[in-house]
Amino acid sequence: MALRFSGIDPDTPNGGSPTVWIEDEDKEIYIQGWKADQKRHATISETEWVPGHDTGIPDHEYVVRIPMRMIPILRKACDDAERAGLYRPDAER
Repeated sequence: MALRFSGIDPDTPNGGSPTVWIEDEDKEIYIQGWKADQKRHATISETEWVPGHDTGIPDHEYVVRIPMRMIPILRKACDDAERAGLYRPDAER
């Protein structure tokens, strides 16, 4: 697994998260962030965001939050993955 560091929130105290990485082999982006608070977790879990799609958060998934100031880091991770050939919009999935 080739995990590549993309960036960390520059305003996080004590060098903690949020952090973003891309992974070559599985072609995934990893995001470390703060846990969503109970209110947001409940709202996300109870809302039908896409008609006909199940509500709730599956046991194997988590809701994390990251600050908007990390948008450039997320873009960089996406751009890095695309430049590395890990994502091709026209390729079949």
